Amino acid sequence: MERDDLIVNDSYAMAAHHSEEAGAAIRKKIWMVTALLTLITAVEVGMGVIFKRSETFTWTAIKWTFIVMTLVKAAYIVLVFMHLGDERSNLKRAIIAPYVMFICYLLFIAITEGFGHLNSFNTLH
Repeated sequence: MERDDLIVNDSYAMAAHHSEEAGAAIRKKIWMVTALLTLITAVEVGMGVIFKRSETFTWTAIKWTFIVMTLVKAAYIVLVFMHLGDERSNLKRAIIAPYVMFICYLLFIAITEGFGHLNSFNTLH
């Protein structure tokens, strides 16, 4: 019994309906996305290695920077790989706004619960 889900005789390559210039542009875009995401990740790792936890203000700023950079990477991935970047700005806002609101809600819960836990811990000791 022959499988019909295998690509036979390079039919996939024959089904590509773009020129070599369009293919080169697509590859360039993929390399740019890879380079940008790698750069942001390298900066995050570098910050984690360089900065120490001993300084309270600096470590708080570093944590917030990590959160912002992670959200930037996530938004960029959605815009590029889910092709949302090619849509109208109103559609982008309509799709991204609920996620931003949800993330703000999660941060609010984490901060208020964290402070509540710290206050209860400080009164016990």
